[in-house]
Amino acid sequence: MNGFEKIEIYGFRRLRSVQVEMRPLTVIIGANGVGKTSFLEMFSLLSESAKGQLQSKISEFGGLGDILTRDQADSFRVVPSVFLEKYGQFNYFLKLDIKGQQFYEIEQESLTRSPLLFTYINSSGLNVQYFANNNQVPVRPNWEHNPLETSLSQVPKMYQEAEAVRKQLASCSFYRAWELNLSPTSPVRLPQAMRPATLPGNRGEDLVSCLYNLRETDPDRFELISDTLSAAFPSFERLSFPPVAAGTLALTWKEKNFSHPLYMHQLSEGTVRFLWLVTLLQSPNLTAVTLIDEPEVSLHPELLRLLVDVMREASKRTQLIVATHSDRLIRFLQPDEVLVCDADEEGFTTMTWADSLDLEKWLEEYSLDELWAMNIIGGRS
Repeated sequence: MNGFEKIEIYGFRRLRSVQVEMRPLTVIIGANGVGKTSFLEMFSLLSESAKGQLQSKISEFGGLGDILTRDQADSFRVVPSVFLEKYGQFNYFLKLDIKGQQFYEIEQESLTRSPLLFTYINSSGLNVQYFANNNQVPVRPNWEHNPLETSLSQVPKMYQEAEAVRKQLASCSFYRAWELNLSPTSPVRLPQAMRPATLPGNRGEDLVSCLYNLRETDPDRFELISDTLSAAFPSFERLSFPPVAAGTLALTWKEKNFSHPLYMHQLSEGTVRFLWLVTLLQSPNLTAVTLIDEPEVSLHPELLRLLVDVMREASKRTQLIVATHSDRLIRFLQPDEVLVCDADEEGFTTMTWADSLDLEKWLEEYSLDELWAMNIIGGRS
């Protein structure tokens, strides 16, 4: 499957020096303030840089000075290794240097393919060089080239391999489960437009539209969602979509024991969150990378086992990276799915796959969440 094989991060907040082999499903555990969210944000930053939105993303973070490792770095580097089934493995290198208090320059950037070591981009400051396929003669941009955006984001579309890498890096979605607005007048609680939404939206603003679209265009996947809801809520019977006005639909939740269905504004917070998560993870149009921060918010512990099953299925279609504080969620995971995030003696992030630890004997008597609680695998401080 296409995706990240490895990522190296240097000088980004607490991630002073982190190297991680990536997997289809990555669930990050650790205490508050040890770098879990920063790891997710690095993927988001890399994605925005590939879309030509590096400057706005850094401004959103408060400027480069606010995201560099304090007292330790005046630049940051990110070095992802990406595999594309059609073309092979690519190594990308991006280094940003701080200028003044908050400004930056792209000090160095390169894109190469392994193992042939063919170079597609080799830029240093204002010296920007592109290389066409099978031609090692550099091409310098004769168009207006923005020095504050990456050369990858501005690669000529005719360079098929480099453009394929750019699209892969750009295809990333970040969901913060705790940002899902569930107030009575929030978009997720209200009727929504009948349109072909393929994802439920970061705040559920397209949840009803997405579910209706799935029912009409992909009934098998809609049935999978219904089956998951039946397993999670034994009284659940079906979802329906009564029209409210021209081109507008509501969502109703029918239970076996009641003659009248419930509308979205009548469902509990945990029920709506679980419905949103399952719809998101079952979507056939997931981006190449999906980032979810704290999916366990407001969920009953018994729902987490089902959530893990859905996460595993989704990781066959997207590279899924999740950060969690939930020990109950970890109970249902395997060590090769858990990335332990800790702080070293200086307070900087370390990341270790749980299956690299010697846990076989421990797991004969204890579950993975119990080992986390006992501080056997770390991630507690």
